[in-house]
Amino acid sequence: MMYIIYLVTGLVAGVVGGLLGTGGCALMMPVIRFGFHFDPAFAVGTTLTAVVFTAGSGAIQHMRMKNVDKTTALQTGLSGIIGVIIGSIVFGYIKPYGDLIDLIIGIAFVLVSVRMLYEGLLKKVPASQGPDMPGTFASKSALGSAVGFLTGIIGLGGGYALVPSFIYLFKAPVKLAIGTSMAAFFWMALVGAAFKIYQQVVNIPVAVTLGIGALIGAVFGAKLVAKFKPHILKTLFGLLFFYVSLKYIFIYFGIQI
Repeated sequence: MMYIIYLVTGLVAGVVGGLLGTGGCALMMPVIRFGFHFDPAFAVGTTLTAVVFTAGSGAIQHMRMKNVDKTTALQTGLSGIIGVIIGSIVFGYIKPYGDLIDLIIGIAFVLVSVRMLYEGLLKKVPASQGPDMPGTFASKSALGSAVGFLTGIIGLGGGYALVPSFIYLFKAPVKLAIGTSMAAFFWMALVGAAFKIYQQVVNIPVAVTLGIGALIGAVFGAKLVAKFKPHILKTLFGLLFFYVSLKYIFIYFGIQI
């Protein structure tokens, strides 16, 4: 019965990720952390492993639609792998300190919520410079390393950090930003998941179940995009993720909300 619930959780996370273009991990992680009472380190490892499914599928789909700048994906992905390795080593030292992991994730979710509320309340539509992905080799490599490091520690990175960075820092078209992010992040997620499995913080059956659900849900989410106004969705989920961020941060201080 529990695995049906995990499958549905992944399905819902995938739908939301498809609607917002952020991937399902931002919703999946707090649900398994607080809804299913996973240890903080296991919540990170299990979520990151599940995301490998959606990142891989999304990368293939976007490559078919020619929404991937292959050079940027390669540069960002390779530097991201180095970042993931370093971040995963750091994670190995802090994994016994679940309250610290919660605090770091809570701060990360503040940034998620602020971005969504900014885009939602102001009805902000990112402007792009053209059909190509701007940016230098150095800037893309630096971005990949930073996001990879973040991924190694908290399991978030693709839609959470790469997509807005491509859009707002490099002024890339939204579709190209999402597709290139998926292609680059797949390798970060794969290496990060391998480290988390080695570090024994992954519930593999749950990760596979969540991943399959998210894989299915992402397809439906992408199809539902046209039926909803993006700014309303981003405002609602911005508020939700702000609450999630507070829940993570407050629990560090022993306060339950």
